Amino acid sequence: MTMKKHCSRVAVALLLLLLAAPAAFAAQSKPNIVIIIADDLGWGDVGYHGAKDIKTPNIDRLATEGTRLESFYSQPMCTPSRAAFLTGRYPMRYGLQSFVITPGQHYGLPTDERTIAQDLKQLGYRTYAVGKWHLGHSDEAFWPQNRGFDYFYGTTIGNVDYYTKETSGVSDWQRNGEYLDEKEYFTELITRDAVRIIEEQSGDEPFFLYMAQLAVHSPYQAPQEYLDRYKDIKDPIRRAYAAMAAALDDSVERVMEALEKKGLRENTLVLFMSDNGGIAGSGYSGTMKQVTGDKPAPADNGPFRGSKASLYEGGVRSVAFVNWPGKVKPAVTDEVVHIVDWRPTLLNLVGGESDGEKPVDGKNVWPVIVEGGASPHEDILINAELHRGAVRQGKWKLISRASLPTSVELYDLEADPGEQNNLARQHPDIAQKLAVRLNDYAKDATAALYFTEYMPFIKQDYKTSSLEYDGDEDSGQPGEKPVLPQQK
Repeated sequence: MTMKKHCSRVAVALLLLLLAAPAAFAAQSKPNIVIIIADDLGWGDVGYHGAKDIKTPNIDRLATEGTRLESFYSQPMCTPSRAAFLTGRYPMRYGLQSFVITPGQHYGLPTDERTIAQDLKQLGYRTYAVGKWHLGHSDEAFWPQNRGFDYFYGTTIGNVDYYTKETSGVSDWQRNGEYLDEKEYFTELITRDAVRIIEEQSGDEPFFLYMAQLAVHSPYQAPQEYLDRYKDIKDPIRRAYAAMAAALDDSVERVMEALEKKGLRENTLVLFMSDNGGIAGSGYSGTMKQVTGDKPAPADNGPFRGSKASLYEGGVRSVAFVNWPGKVKPAVTDEVVHIVDWRPTLLNLVGGESDGEKPVDGKNVWPVIVEGGASPHEDILINAELHRGAVRQGKWKLISRASLPTSVELYDLEADPGEQNNLARQHPDIAQKLAVRLNDYAKDATAALYFTEYMPFIKQDYKTSSLEYDGDEDSGQPGEKPVLPQQK
């Protein structure tokens, strides 16, 4: 054989080898991004935080192999957290700071707010959303397909029956605007779809998968196979909650396995977080007490005080970690990170920047994640509403309530993470300093859209009005029917 023929055969063999290689090895400079958001997951309900009766081995493994964010702050409830994540801006700037969008309401994330999906799409990403949206359902202009996502499969309203996909007799389950009648379990359906999406990637373009789980949000429902895993839990609500967490954990495993099988894992950043703390203790509404038979709500927020919807740590300190093999080393950080940070952080990572004229509140926290650096925040706004607000600066946290009787609470979170000792009287100078900072934030607030729809007069006097709220949060008032565009 001549040297020329030998070289030719070697060249052909190399070419065939390249053609046979997994698609993931094609040239792709930007990482894939997979976001998994759990709904109402309690701080103490994952194994790596010490859960005793709930097992989450897949979530635990990802957490311990990545960087655990132990001072990660979300918003107190579902809609505000999702808005903060997608926009990188505090929800009080565009009217989503209070409560959630319930089925009968007509507003959504304002259409002049830009999302990270729009940014990434402009940078060449394929963008997918599966699961729960909860940022506007009454008008298609609010839907994910019109907010930067190429594809959407799931529900646009806050919560539905896990099997029928109904709320108050109205079904909300779609794929790209086509309403579907699918009676399988919510978690199973979106997991299967996420796996399919991953399997169909060619590897020549990066993708962004936003997987918003409904688990472990009410209604507390789970397949029998998962309930059977927790026969030792006597409380039926806690048992169902544990079973839902197990299904969530299995969902995470299947998504990771799909990435591995496709050869995409090494170039995929995975971010897992809960949208807020779990519903714990007495919960936050009379409806929840009816659900639990006046027993404690099912979640465990560990050492933290409070429940979802509260400004205490139990409502806003959330489970979160980042995993990216070879790029993010196993680590634990107590540096403060806020849910608004993800948009600027991820965009900086992929060589983009926030587009548009509106200021972004989030900061690039990548050095915190990969270098163990200090938080770039001088302070963070936990929330600013017409009747209450909270801010954290360093170890100090202030909670202020404006509705009568007013109250001011100051906590040293390093010494007292459970917020048991109000130090406002002992440190009036610090309390005053943080109160000024909170008010500075509040000056930029827009009237809460929740109030302006339910109570229109608040448009004129929203800074001095208050509201007592009782209901099952995402389901709204009893019998409140979803307002959806006419089904096609």
